Amino acid sequence: MNLESLRVWLKPAPDSSMTENMRNGKSPWTDFVHLLWSCWIFVTPLFGTGFDWRWAAFTAGSFPIFVALYLFYMAASRRAAQRYALAIAALGLALLPWYPSSTSYFIFGCVLLRSRGVGVIRHILGVAALSACYAAVAYFSGYPWQLMVSMPMVAFIITTIINVETMNEVHNAQLRLSHDEVRRLAATAERERIGRDLHDLLGHTLSLITLKLELSRKLFDRDPEAARREITDAENVARHALAEVRSAVTGIRATDLAAELASARLLLESTGVHLDYVLPALTLPLDMERALALILREAATNIARHAQATRALVSLEAADQWVRVVISDDGRGGVGEDGNGLCGMRERVRALGGRMEIQSAKGQGTTVRIDLPMPVHRPFDVTAPACSQADTALAPHHENRGLA
Repeated sequence: MNLESLRVWLKPAPDSSMTENMRNGKSPWTDFVHLLWSCWIFVTPLFGTGFDWRWAAFTAGSFPIFVALYLFYMAASRRAAQRYALAIAALGLALLPWYPSSTSYFIFGCVLLRSRGVGVIRHILGVAALSACYAAVAYFSGYPWQLMVSMPMVAFIITTIINVETMNEVHNAQLRLSHDEVRRLAATAERERIGRDLHDLLGHTLSLITLKLELSRKLFDRDPEAARREITDAENVARHALAEVRSAVTGIRATDLAAELASARLLLESTGVHLDYVLPALTLPLDMERALALILREAATNIARHAQATRALVSLEAADQWVRVVISDDGRGGVGEDGNGLCGMRERVRALGGRMEIQSAKGQGTTVRIDLPMPVHRPFDVTAPACSQADTALAPHHENRGLA
């Protein structure tokens, strides 16, 4: 077999372990670190006959075959991979009467039987069948009974651990997919809502403006005063529409606190932190809710990156014209000087006229308390003078001004 044929033979299959590693952004050779377990081949002689020429000859002849079979296993498709696992186990059984170190090959073969797509029951039955073959070969080769019992036990223990880890990986992958699906559906729903709002907001208004401008064009020569009134009405409608569009855009840009809490839970659960939160039915001003959402995002990021916590809690309550938010975790604590994240949180709280306190004793977690004053809504002064003509001309340049 020439080099080109070998390269084609070792090309990873679309569903191979090497391709899966590359798909996840890893090196295709990542799983070859498990070959370090083959060091037991060189340790086994210490408990038996020692290092002799027979051991050296068997090692020199079998170890390259074992590494080649492992390489083919990693590059093979899901269906073909099991054949290479059985070949490794068979190599160990075939050499067992003369070469005790081949027990390591047998263990490798048992573990590799758990390739992707192979069920737990099928794997256990396969290991049981191979263990029975091992016990029979060891018995007729004159090995002590302790070895005939201990090696199958080791194979079962290792395969059980592999099965549990594989099931956890599958569960985590399904959880990530569900998180991605939730985010995708939320984004789709948000786009649909924005489309409906813009259609409802601008459709009727633009139609009305168009009709009034068409009417003013027809009245321009016959009744200039009526045409002027229609143009004025169209201008007022346009100003009102501009104010509504600005309000809608502000609402679109604002981050909903409940959505940010759900996002924080997804983030923390992906790092092994369980988040509980208490969010009462409370209507907050738009700027306050937006600031609290951004503060919560920064706090969740800090917990995920630095806290080494297992649980976190977010609570929000309102009393005596104040809103209190408490964000706590059971991590390592010991927060000293404010970093960029905490400085940003303090600035947002300060901009709303509130205060923020941090308790972070070393080894006792961290608690952030934020107190914000609820703004007082003043009634509209109906006796205020009407806008002058100059003020009316400048109205489109102010964020909160619009004509009904």
